[in-house]
Amino acid sequence: MNLTQQACEQVVRTAVALADQGFLAGVGGNLALRIDAEHFAVTPSASDYYGMAAEDICVLRLSDLKQLAGNGKPSVESGLHAGMLKARPDCRASVHTHQPVASAFTLLDRPLPIADDEARRLIGGDVPVCAYAPSGTRWLASNVAKRVRFDLNAYLMRNHGAVCLGASLDDACRVVQLLEQEAVRWFQRALAAQPDNRQFQQALAALNS
Repeated sequence: MNLTQQACEQVVRTAVALADQGFLAGVGGNLALRIDAEHFAVTPSASDYYGMAAEDICVLRLSDLKQLAGNGKPSVESGLHAGMLKARPDCRASVHTHQPVASAFTLLDRPLPIADDEARRLIGGDVPVCAYAPSGTRWLASNVAKRVRFDLNAYLMRNHGAVCLGASLDDACRVVQLLEQEAVRWFQRALAAQPDNRQFQQALAALNS
């Protein structure tokens, strides 16, 4: 099995695992895996993760997003992933989620503090919220890419979701999990300190609806 086939199969397995955990909403969210210095694999646009096959995964050239293989149409966020992989050559994986609690936190438009020791080791420092831009646009990709740092593996997107990076897809998925845990803990602390704060109550009510 060649590297491209291995990467496509790994993307499918990881997408299903993330969907099982509730981090990919419906057909929302997407992920990319670097194949080599010039190519990456990315999930197809608006696809059911549970019906996706390795042959549907799109193989793109990193420099210009030209599609070289795959039955599907590349994710509208392919430019976002390409920007992340270019900015972070030390990372092989880029995962964009619509994970519920961290996504709700983006509505507050403030950095998410990371308190847990393991989370700080894998994520880095406090996670910024990148300025809003419509999904799938160069504007959004630029807003995120210009915030990228080598010591930070998670980024929140205003009113949208998160992007998490890792040296492998497993590492990026662990960042996704820890980011969600930190967002949950933040809301718990905020509600304990301000039980009458309507903004926090509304955010949590939206998550539970």
